[in-house]
Parts: sequence; C-alpha cells; structure tokens
Amino acid sequence: MAQRSIRRQLPNPAEIFELMKFKAPELDGTKRRLESALTISDLRTIAQRRTPKAAFDYTDGAAEGELSLTRARQAFEDVEFHPGILTPAPHLDTSTTVLGGPSALPFGIAPTGFTRLMQTEGEVAGAGAAAAAGIPFTLSTLGTTSIEGVKEANPHGRNWFQLYVMRDREISYGLTRRAAEAGFDTLMFTVDTPVAGARLRDKRNGFSIPPQLTLGTIVNAIPRPWWWIDFLTTPKLEFASLSSTDGTVGELLDAAMDPTIGYDDLDVIREMWPGTLVVKGVQTVQDAVRLRDAGVDGIVLSNHGGRQLDRAPIPFHLLPQVRREVGDGFTVMIDTGIMNGADIVASVALGADFTLIGRAYLYGLMAGGRRGVDRTIAILRGEIERTMRLLGVSSLAELEPRHVTQLTRLVPVSAGIAATVD
Repeated sequence: MAQRSIRRQLPNPAEIFELMKFKAPELDGTKRRLESALTISDLRTIAQRRTPKAAFDYTDGAAEGELSLTRARQAFEDVEFHPGILTPAPHLDTSTTVLGGPSALPFGIAPTGFTRLMQTEGEVAGAGAAAAAGIPFTLSTLGTTSIEGVKEANPHGRNWFQLYVMRDREISYGLTRRAAEAGFDTLMFTVDTPVAGARLRDKRNGFSIPPQLTLGTIVNAIPRPWWWIDFLTTPKLEFASLSSTDGTVGELLDAAMDPTIGYDDLDVIREMWPGTLVVKGVQTVQDAVRLRDAGVDGIVLSNHGGRQLDRAPIPFHLLPQVRREVGDGFTVMIDTGIMNGADIVASVALGADFTLIGRAYLYGLMAGGRRGVDRTIAILRGEIERTMRLLGVSSLAELEPRHVTQLTRLVPVSAGIAATVD
C-alpha cells in the first residue's frame, strides 16, 4: 500500500503573525526575579546570588555534617502518594483550625533568629505576608524586630512567640509578659537548644552579630552592593532579648541558653502565660506522650531544622507513631525539611494538625523582601492545591494515612527506645 505524502504549502504570513506574541519586558527587577521562581528551590538560588555568603550560609546551613537536615528533606522526597480516581475536587478548602484559631493554609511561618540580617525587612516582611495570607507568624526570642513591632505589622492576624528559657530567667519572664500584653495567642516553649549546635559553616565564615567588615566580607560583597546599602542605611540590628550582641552566633547562644531547664520551668511559664502553650523540639514518642499528659496544648515535632543535634530523629518519620500514641484530640505540628506544598499535604495526611516553614520563608525574604515572602506562600499554596486535586480530595479533613506511604532508605538494625512507649 502506497504511503500518502503530506501536502505542503507556502507559509501563510497571517498565521505566522498569530504565533508571534511577544510579552512586554518587565522593568521591575524584583518582580521579574520572583516571577521566574517556580519552586522554593528557585527562590533559594536567587537568594544565594543576592546575599553575602555568611548570611546565606547561616540560613542554609545546619549542624556538623548536616545529616539531620539532609535526611529530613530526603524523607519528604521519599513519599509515595496514592491518589483516588473519579473523585472530583472542583472546590478546594485549604483552611484549618489550629490551637483554637483559624489559618487559611495548613502552614505558618516558623521562628527564625537574626532575620533582618538576611534581608533588612526581616520579621516585618514575614508578619505582613502572613497577615495577607491569613496564616500565623512566629517571632523568635532571637528575632530582630520587637514583639511590639511584629504586632504593629500584623495587628489583626495571629502572632505566636517562640521562647528560649535563658540563664537569666527574668529575661524570659519579661518576654513572656510582653508577648501576652501584645496579644500574641500562642507561646512556643523551645526545648531542643540547651547549648548551641556546632554550625560549622558559621565558624568557617567567621559569622558574627553584627557582621564584621573584613577583607573576605568586602570581597564577597562586591557583587552584592545592594545588600550592604540596605544594611548600612537601615536601623541598627537589635534583638528582642539580648543587651550584648558581640561575638559569634555560638557564643551568643551559649550565653543565652541554659542546659538545666526542666519541667519546673515549663510549669512556671504555664502559670505566667494566659494563652495557648506549645512545646517545640519534641523528638521522641515518649516525650510527646509525657507532654500530653502534662497538659500542654500541643507539640512541634522538630529537630530545629537540623541545626542542633546532628543525626537527630527525622520528625516526618516520627509523625505517624506519635499521632497513634497521643490520640486525635492533641495538637501535633511538624517542621524541618519542608520545601514543597506536597511535603505539607503528606504531613497532614499522616496526622499533623499543622506545619511550619523556616528556610523556605527566608529564601523568599532574601530573594525579594516582603514580595519574596508573598511568593514563597503563593508557591506553597499552589503546590498544596494541585497535590490535593491530584489526590482527589476537597479538604484537608479528607486527607488520611491511606494517601501516603513513607518509603525509607534508613532501616534501623533494631528498634530504638524512641520507637517504643511503656
């Protein structure tokens, strides 16, 4: 049978012109950069180009060999989803209720220290973006905007405060009172930082607060003059709790933290705090159960973004068993390693009531200030919505463990004590 040849013709100029649709050039450099970012990883790449090495590495790095952070991210990458079919989800509801209040999305902004060092808008940008998106914002004890400043930036939204219990207890008590007076609704009592982790990138970079102008930092700053102009022409870097800010980050933390904190300190803070009390930094099933029995309002499964104890447990791997042991009525949140909206969906499916983003928020901040944080939230929102639609669910409440399998490359030789409850 003879093969028919394709009939050819001369190009039609009118059809060619229909294909030639040029987009007007975007003159706003920040907008152009941010629109080119389709993922959090893209924002990270932009942030690295625009931020001096020491400040970027403080955000991007973790403790020692950075194994905890690598494993946490790997755990999310090793998720297998199980979508339902013929279950239309034309109308999505990504909202949730957490710790007695609403959130338009199943994530909030985690506490981060030294934030204005990353980009001068700092916590004001984060709080403002959280307010616009209808999600909670958490201020760190080591934040660079005051409690009152965050309240001003987010006057009607949900503000949370992360508390370190310091050697000088009165500093911590004073911060607790100020947060309560400013109307913050949740306090995160943080327990995973008795001493500073060994953050080797910071040591190698000679990272200090405030940053020092050395030959190395000057050379590194040459292709990033905008960062130094912003830094040198905006108010001095100040901290919510520390009156002295000289020295390396590790020296600051070692001076501020206290390895002797215990349940007695938790009881004192609970007596002082009128709102919701959450313990952040839980890394074993036993501690999760004990805290539930102690009457706190919730916990955050977290290894501090891999910045404290390297080789610490992976929060996402702990999540299913913690949920089984503490029951459905107890608030369990999770952070560490979240870089995609699919990570958030998987966490909710396996029992998390809520998630927190730290580095993802800071990458957006470094990439474009407040607009960069807005872009972070928009990217994650889009990924959450798309993942939910592809799974065939219309609301967060429909997500269940059946939607997710946790694949693992780390199989224990024997069950550790963290995996059992008496």
